[in-house]
Amino acid sequence: MGGTMGDENTVLTPAEARHLLRRTGFGAPADEVQRLLTKYGTRGRAADFLLGFKLASFRPGGRDLDDRQKSWLVYMLKTKSPLQEKLVLFWHDHFATNNTTVGNSKRMANQNGLLRQHCKGNFKTFVNAINLDAAMMVFLDTVRNQKFQPNENYPRELLELFTLGVLDSNGSPNYAQEDIVQIARAFSGWRVDDRDQPFLNEGQHDYSEDYPERGPKVIFQTYGGFGSAGRSFAGAGEGEPEIAAVIDVLFDHRDSDGKKTIARRVARRLLEYFAHGAFSVPSPATTAVVDDVVAESGFDQTWELRPLLRAIFTSDAFFETSSPAPDGPSTIRSVKWPVDYAVTAMRTLGIKPSGKDGRIDGGSRRRLIEHLVNMGQEVFEPPSVFGWDWENSWLTSRTFLARATFARDLTVARGNGGTHFRPERLVDLTLTDPAAIVDEVAGLLGVADRIGPEEHDVFVDYLTNEGTRSSLDLQDEEIRESKLAGLFALILQSPAFQLH
Repeated sequence: MGGTMGDENTVLTPAEARHLLRRTGFGAPADEVQRLLTKYGTRGRAADFLLGFKLASFRPGGRDLDDRQKSWLVYMLKTKSPLQEKLVLFWHDHFATNNTTVGNSKRMANQNGLLRQHCKGNFKTFVNAINLDAAMMVFLDTVRNQKFQPNENYPRELLELFTLGVLDSNGSPNYAQEDIVQIARAFSGWRVDDRDQPFLNEGQHDYSEDYPERGPKVIFQTYGGFGSAGRSFAGAGEGEPEIAAVIDVLFDHRDSDGKKTIARRVARRLLEYFAHGAFSVPSPATTAVVDDVVAESGFDQTWELRPLLRAIFTSDAFFETSSPAPDGPSTIRSVKWPVDYAVTAMRTLGIKPSGKDGRIDGGSRRRLIEHLVNMGQEVFEPPSVFGWDWENSWLTSRTFLARATFARDLTVARGNGGTHFRPERLVDLTLTDPAAIVDEVAGLLGVADRIGPEEHDVFVDYLTNEGTRSSLDLQDEEIRESKLAGLFALILQSPAFQLH
């Protein structure tokens, strides 16, 4: 980790192209893999292509939460810019709010649109926009922040989760409780009108002359590299300018190594999301990679996310987990998020939800959102401001069973049109050799390089009834309905498809 074996000019291998597509989108279709290899070729050109999407103005529509959840999920199934939706999912977790607390699905949908517009833009601009997002202002009580007793909920999470983090890479604190108290004063009095537009109710804002006993509006007198004098956020005037001034100070904050704290933390979180979970734990090796991508992208100076993402997508650390099976004891894999797992499976099989309520037309006939709830991820409903737990937390006995049930329901779907699973449209029906059929289906699902010999033999044994038949007739509808559909289900349920 952190080596210099490759860079933006490194030629992609087929395994790396598949890895890049799996991590930045929903699956690795063979035609898209081939396009990356032949048309773009190198890490840098491929990353530029993937990051070159035009920002969509989509906002999930509908009358209620159910409608808006289905609207976003269907959009993910058909989008031509899957990286944008993977980024929106990340930011939905990073700036986590939920409809249970907000109580207004329109506000949640508008926030979803805000995440989409800022997903690869300027992070400082992004944070300033989140400050005054109606859903966030309700979720973390900004609208209830009064001058008599400033509410600390949003300032605390602004520091702890959205920007600095509690501790830096060396385990040193990034802020003190007094910093939260002072920042709460800056956000006092902010409200939303009946059109969900933010405004400052000056009668509820904490002005220094009204509360001289609270002292000057100064933060980071202990931490952040500002010295014992700290930094004032009221220098440009009190009232409306204060919250932007707070953000200016935050983005100047330096950790115990003298590095820009926010730059390191955002880079680490994006590396954890797109590369692997080892980045969640600071170490000399992971911190070196973080510093490399920050330096290469200039993120600590410009705060532009697109160059940071490009540096990640061209780094050795990103591609170190792209090696084919069999996995070794040191191989690092990441568990697909439930939404990633479900959308990838449906896009690959060409299946869409059925009807107004968005059901999967097979097996339990549950709604897609119900499947996702059972897997542990309901969009617009992160469990708390901390978002979802990642990696192994996605796979409990209950949630793994839910994934297996979803795969079964997909492959027995017998609806109409696009809600019907038709393997005959995906697989060469002239194939008769069981091993070749396994290869065909694994290749279609984009995981042929992730299935080791032992697992491959298990799939062959399934097709051949433990070796009692030497060939299959895929032109036989009964064989397709049972064995072929069953093989799709087994591979969707396998570690090869569950993990990146």
